[in-house]
Amino acid sequence: MNGLAARLLRAMTDPAPQDEEFLSGYPDLSLVSDEELGTLLPAAYSAPGDPFVSTRVRFAVEGAAKERQPRYTPDACRRMFDALVQGLEKREWADVRLGAGALLRCTGPWPDVAGQARALVRFLLGEGRLDQPYALLAVAGVAGADLLREVVERLGHGGGPIARDEIDVIAALTPRERVVVAEFSADTSYTSPPTAPDAAEKAAGIPAYAAFARRALEAAAERARAIQDGTVPYRADKAFASGEVTALGHAARIALLRDEPWLPALLARLLPDVSVAPTQARTLPSQALLYEIVRAAQDFPIPELVTTIRTVRGSVRHAGVPKQLDKMLKKIEAALAERTEVALRLPDLGFGPDGAHRRVLGAYTAVVTAGEKAELVFEKDGKALKGVPAAVRRDHKAELKELRELVKRAGAHLTTLVRALEGGYTVGAVHEFGRWRDGLARHPVAGPTVRRLIWEVEEAPGAWRAVLPETGGVPDAPDAAGVRLWHPLRSSPDEVRAWRDLLIDRRIRQPLKQAFREVYLLTPAEEETRTHSNRFAAHLVHYRKMFALFRARGWTSRLLGPWDGGDEDEAVRVLAAGEWRVRFAHVLADWQDEMVLAGTDRVAFARRDGGAWRDAPLAEVPPLVFSETMRDVDLFVGVTSIAADPEWRGDGEPRRYWERSGFAELTESAASRRDALERILPRTKIADRCSLDGRFLVVRGDLRTYKIHLGSANILMEPDDAYLCIVPAGRAAGGTVFLPFEDARLSLILSKAFLLAADRAITDESILAQLKGGAR
Repeated sequence: MNGLAARLLRAMTDPAPQDEEFLSGYPDLSLVSDEELGTLLPAAYSAPGDPFVSTRVRFAVEGAAKERQPRYTPDACRRMFDALVQGLEKREWADVRLGAGALLRCTGPWPDVAGQARALVRFLLGEGRLDQPYALLAVAGVAGADLLREVVERLGHGGGPIARDEIDVIAALTPRERVVVAEFSADTSYTSPPTAPDAAEKAAGIPAYAAFARRALEAAAERARAIQDGTVPYRADKAFASGEVTALGHAARIALLRDEPWLPALLARLLPDVSVAPTQARTLPSQALLYEIVRAAQDFPIPELVTTIRTVRGSVRHAGVPKQLDKMLKKIEAALAERTEVALRLPDLGFGPDGAHRRVLGAYTAVVTAGEKAELVFEKDGKALKGVPAAVRRDHKAELKELRELVKRAGAHLTTLVRALEGGYTVGAVHEFGRWRDGLARHPVAGPTVRRLIWEVEEAPGAWRAVLPETGGVPDAPDAAGVRLWHPLRSSPDEVRAWRDLLIDRRIRQPLKQAFREVYLLTPAEEETRTHSNRFAAHLVHYRKMFALFRARGWTSRLLGPWDGGDEDEAVRVLAAGEWRVRFAHVLADWQDEMVLAGTDRVAFARRDGGAWRDAPLAEVPPLVFSETMRDVDLFVGVTSIAADPEWRGDGEPRRYWERSGFAELTESAASRRDALERILPRTKIADRCSLDGRFLVVRGDLRTYKIHLGSANILMEPDDAYLCIVPAGRAAGGTVFLPFEDARLSLILSKAFLLAADRAITDESILAQLKGGAR
């Protein structure tokens, strides 16, 4: 045990005067090894409340344990059980999750803790404390067969048949398997370490538990169907007991992790049946189970389940459920990108090799295609028609509904696919060429989307060739060759320019921003700060918009507000297959009923190290991980900054920030916008009236000359740089201009340019008053 660990142990057990050093600040537990942390935790559990130094060190040790994976020697494991027993009288409870966790993390043979385990189980049964059922089963198994049987009997009361089945299965496992299931389970406590990274994989590898997973989900599907057909009476959200919902959540996670082939079809039956009442009621047979399975999908997503959730979202009657599902779907899509082995799996949905699904409806042929988007058109005698023929609406209502649902399903699949592909950047996703060719590039639904992206094929170890199948066709390569999504960070400036020119020349609109994708490199200032970036700090943003963007991009954050602890937070995202974590700090700046402002702060990274997160220097972050992360943060700031709000009317420091930032130097996203405009503008009818000058698109009208900032889209009028406020309304005037990627700010800039180039035709009185007066 090193010197710091020894002093911490003394401070919690027999503090000396010199231990008061810990009163001036929390000790740095990063200097303590995981095994030393396991030695300290029993003392922390038993630490007295007085003197205060003991409590302070205890909190520091427990705080470190919640972020790391402590390791217990057999002696430390025994002392953990001793501490749990000693704390029974004072606490009137025992955190048996800590005991089960100590056994799981024991570095040697398990110590004999049967006596302590018996004391713990008897006490908890006597007090009726069954709130950690899976850890209790694990500890009862150590206590002896008699107590294990008693725990099984007590837990089975009122839990429902599916919950009882799980309890019986766990009771029949080996002691070590029971500890694994306890770690995997929903049991948690305030001081327990994070779940062991391999707990789910180990639980899924237990044959009896995997068999239970299928049996439980099939039983749930049968019961839900019986409710729908009236065999079982309907009661809102009472289809499954709470213990059954928990057990089914475990079953779903096991089956999802194992990627069981039977699972997609089963969930496609189960979720609709638990989401819509058999009557016209707006309630659900089991809202709890719906959310639990969706949460399981956040942990172990598969594309088929994403599609099912989207289908359910469109059919559920309860007004609040779709909004909640939307939030959860964002997390699922972000997580799906990390499971590259399943993320790209797509059904053909009945589409033919030509990428179309055709169905004859009387004299008409319905054609569903999946190009830039999924859409339905009707043909007669080989000619496309506008809208849906009246005869189809009248005579084929059911088929029309099916076709519209097919469009939604195809669109949902494409959305999931694109987000999964984009998320693969940070994990360095490389696919087998044969699977990519047959399962994506030539797939009837995914093909048109995949072929509009640039790919790299590995022709020799480390030698990659970039191809765009939309123009050159699907290349030839061995089935075992690697293929990955092209990123400009890995290419020369000349190659990037060539791809951008090609997209514009061929009018190819990419499903994600790829050729024009922003690249963020480490700056000298970031090299100097080492552990954090201030690149996007000190901005004032519309907080509610930024919070929504956090959700949309798969970040998690607590809500800021005028309550205790609501003045600051960090938005967090785990990426690169769980190897890296990024934190974006922000603070509450102003709170009013209709407007909430936040201030942005630093961005920092941490690397996973043995189950714990360790802060990492920016220079050690993989370039693609750094670039993609900073791209997200640039998006958060660029979209929500008050500098981009044309109607901002604040004063004081917010006003000074608006004036300073609304026309500031361009960020990478704005620079990418400028690069696109260089290629787009010459092809427009206002080309002779436009020029690019540094940060601005300069537009020559008949009445004035205007400068549109490429970051904020704010406008200054020459010659006095008077501000011109134009509030977007309706469809952009330049909406017919081809854009190689989707960018709302770029569309806004172009619409303003088209409007101002023909300023004599402006009829909006609010704009005309500004043009004539030149006043702000």
